[in-house]
Amino acid sequence: MARTKKHLVLGFLALLWAILDTEGKEKKEKVTCRLMGKFDLNGYVEAKNHSVVIGGLFPIHSRTIPVNESVLEPVSAKCEGFNFRGFRWMKTMIHTIKEINERKDILPNHTLGYQIFDSCFTISKVMESSLVFLTGQEENKPNLRNSTGAYLAGIVGSGGSALSIAASKVLGLYYMPQMGYASTCSVLSDKYQFPSYFRTTASDTKQSQAMVKLIQHFGWVWVGTIAADDDYGKYGVKVFKEKLENANLCIAFSEIIPKVYSNEKMQKAVNAVKSSTAKVIVLFASDLDLSPFVMEMVYHNITDRTWIASEAWITSALIAKPEYFPYFGGSIGFAIPRHDIPGLKEFLYDVHPSKDPNDVLTIEFWQTAFNCTWPNSSVPYNIDHRVNMTGKEDRLSAMSDQMCTGEEKLEDLNNTYLDVSQLRITNNVRQAVYALVHALDHLTRCEEGEGPFLPAHSCAYIPTFEPWQLSFYLKTVKFTTHDGEKMELDENGDLKQGYYDLLNWQLDDNGEIAFVKVGEYKFRASKFELIFTKKSAIFWNTESSRLPHSVCTDVCPPGTRKGLRQGEPVCCFDCIPCADGYVSEKPGQRECTQCTEDYWSNAQKSKCVLKEVEFLALDEALGFTLVILSIFGALVVLAVMVVYVLYRHTPLVKANDRELSFLLQLSLIITVLSSMLFIGKPHNWSCLARQVTLALGFSLCLSCILGKTISLFFAYRISKSKTTLISMHPLCRKLIVLISVLVQTGISTAYLVLEPPRIYKNIESQNVKIILECDEGSIEFLCIMFGLDVFLAFLCFLTTFVARQLPDNYYEGKCITFGMLVFFIVWISFVPAYLSTKGKFKVAVEIFAILASSYGLLGCIFAPKCFIILLRPKRNTDETVGGRVPTIDKSIQLTSASVSSELNNTMVSTVLDD
Repeated sequence: MARTKKHLVLGFLALLWAILDTEGKEKKEKVTCRLMGKFDLNGYVEAKNHSVVIGGLFPIHSRTIPVNESVLEPVSAKCEGFNFRGFRWMKTMIHTIKEINERKDILPNHTLGYQIFDSCFTISKVMESSLVFLTGQEENKPNLRNSTGAYLAGIVGSGGSALSIAASKVLGLYYMPQMGYASTCSVLSDKYQFPSYFRTTASDTKQSQAMVKLIQHFGWVWVGTIAADDDYGKYGVKVFKEKLENANLCIAFSEIIPKVYSNEKMQKAVNAVKSSTAKVIVLFASDLDLSPFVMEMVYHNITDRTWIASEAWITSALIAKPEYFPYFGGSIGFAIPRHDIPGLKEFLYDVHPSKDPNDVLTIEFWQTAFNCTWPNSSVPYNIDHRVNMTGKEDRLSAMSDQMCTGEEKLEDLNNTYLDVSQLRITNNVRQAVYALVHALDHLTRCEEGEGPFLPAHSCAYIPTFEPWQLSFYLKTVKFTTHDGEKMELDENGDLKQGYYDLLNWQLDDNGEIAFVKVGEYKFRASKFELIFTKKSAIFWNTESSRLPHSVCTDVCPPGTRKGLRQGEPVCCFDCIPCADGYVSEKPGQRECTQCTEDYWSNAQKSKCVLKEVEFLALDEALGFTLVILSIFGALVVLAVMVVYVLYRHTPLVKANDRELSFLLQLSLIITVLSSMLFIGKPHNWSCLARQVTLALGFSLCLSCILGKTISLFFAYRISKSKTTLISMHPLCRKLIVLISVLVQTGISTAYLVLEPPRIYKNIESQNVKIILECDEGSIEFLCIMFGLDVFLAFLCFLTTFVARQLPDNYYEGKCITFGMLVFFIVWISFVPAYLSTKGKFKVAVEIFAILASSYGLLGCIFAPKCFIILLRPKRNTDETVGGRVPTIDKSIQLTSASVSSELNNTMVSTVLDD
């Protein structure tokens, strides 16, 4: 039993030991187990014995090799397509750091190291590199320590906008400063999303504004856009469209270049360029993304297009090749300013594979540059897994048959790496490094108690500062570059001021493409200015070599307006002629402008011209004829008056009131000459005078006739009643005239005082003319004035009509009756004729009525008497005028001024003479 218990205890202890031993092993395995998946990264590291390290990300290769999709495990892709331009950028960073370490005025007690990775121009590699910067090791396990052992101050990179956005999404979580040198995407200015991103290049917001200014300057309104399928292209085109629409310009089409080659998407972009009427196209893409599209343009032989280039490819040697000039020659775009960097050329030439057998990037550079294979090297040569234009995959490989000797001379090369004539982004790399270094320098010069950090205004120190503390100094960094330019960042991490070079692609004397500077675009906080320095030297790649014409619809000429088409952009429209009275003086007006009341549109509807002012002028045939008739009538009346004056003592003139005859003649002169007040350009005085003069003239005329007709009426009554003499004193007849004229004068005076006529521009009757006429003022007063004349005329007619049955030796009553009939016929006909005419003919109708009625009265009343006085003087005797005429002499007729009748064989004569 005891033995059994002992065995049980020993067994239990053994089991417990086994359990504890197993847990210990598991615990030990948990501590020592490591993830073996490594990132395939290439680059350069120099971190030993340095205070701080600056990271760098550069596109030394242009793409990654497609991985085998059948492998389920994640694999870090390898890179291909050596990029000489990216290699130069990377070398510039190293050169700048070495230069700073040699200076004593910046970070005098500290030295800088570097850790640089190849981003391969792909987001996956950028993310791998960012994790390595943060974790401190090249494996898939975060440790938040830098692998070099030195403190990581910030990162320069990482090339394109899409790459910088991806890196900043990770680095920004820890406020790790990131200084961009080529990423221009506007979204990177958003400090909420990218709190620690800064850059030494201008934002695409400024570039888009510059492009719109350029398009406006050359009068292009119909523009196409093509963008890379990444953040740089999409955001760039987005901002450009907004600026373009604000300027009332239009997008003809907007297409995308696929990031990963797709024949369908590429053909869609090509067809848009080929079929569109837009001759000007904006290209937002990097040179690496643009290269397949350029080959498509060459393949489809698409020419006669003007390309507006973004800063990412305007100076790219990858695109600027002589064989592409027929298709992309004349490209115009904005580039980062060019600068010279002292000592860089010599540093770039100081490269050779023999210096470091493990430097795979330098070996690959050498192999690619000299088209050879380095001995004992496993670095592949010229591998290309891109898809060609037929949609098939090309695999150009692997090793060159020619071996490198090491004696090859860099001086014999003609590639982008050694070209220091267009140092633009390269200079931005230099300034990015200097910006970080100046921020570090400001950090080290902080004095305790006067620092920017709370509490107690403390300072940060190398190497224990936090990333966000260096970001604080970067927001206020300000320094002068080696060539004297000011470098200053704003609160969004963008340049406060700067400029773009406006470049134009031309062929030089050697047949190479030259980037000719033709202007600048300067920008400051609130000022933007496009300046041309060689506008006349711009080369346009068009059939006529002239400025391209890129519109959806040609600008509407003067005289027309834009009529927008439903559902189409505002740049596509119809040109609609302006309506009558409306004009468009400038080309492309959206609305026609109405002419003022004194103006009317010309035949082309392009200008408002003064309306023709219409009135019955003296110098036209009708007006001149009426003047002649008026003067002739006045002269005739004057002639009659002269006859009456000369024969004033004859019985015929003395009969029936000689004074009334003279007043009647005077009134006829007034009425005939009053018609001349209606001829010529109306004035206020003529408007005041003409109707009043006419009314007074007719009033005097008709009242004189009335005095005569009343005498005839009494004569008729005598002949009927056979009574004794009934006489009418001459004063009564003159009193009738005086009363009539005074009443008419009173009405006329009231008319002129209360509602006087005035000159009036009649623009309603005819649109193209201004009828200059008189507004007669009060119609009521006018009717009263002429109503009085009508009343006098009616009394004259009535009395003479009643006296028409006088004996056959008396016929003056018949003459006056015919005269009054003519008067009424003329003025009754005048009313409808006057109402149915317009303009000067309306005035002419009234003048015709005045002259006709005046001539009618003159002819009917005075013509028979003048005939007897001048041609039949034998009848102008007392016997004929005032006595009995023997019945045997039937040839002698009585005059119209006598009344003779035999009443009970007694001669009775009415008092019809003076």
